[in-house]
Amino acid sequence: MKVNEGLWDRVIRVIIGVFLVYWGFFSGSLQGSTAIIVGVIGLIPLLTGIVGFCPLYTLLKINTKK
Repeated sequence: MKVNEGLWDRVIRVIIGVFLVYWGFFSGSLQGSTAIIVGVIGLIPLLTGIVGFCPLYTLLKINTKK
């Protein structure tokens, strides 16, 4: 896996991911399957932001790293 995300791309993904994971699993404003879906969807940008690799970017031949 080659890093294909730039710094700001990664920062934004981590912020969005943390927000969605918190909102889905810990806030209490969502309940049931909706909370689980939002929390799991939040894991995707969180993990790709931490790792710096986005498989979708590879398929679309996008590279935000300078």
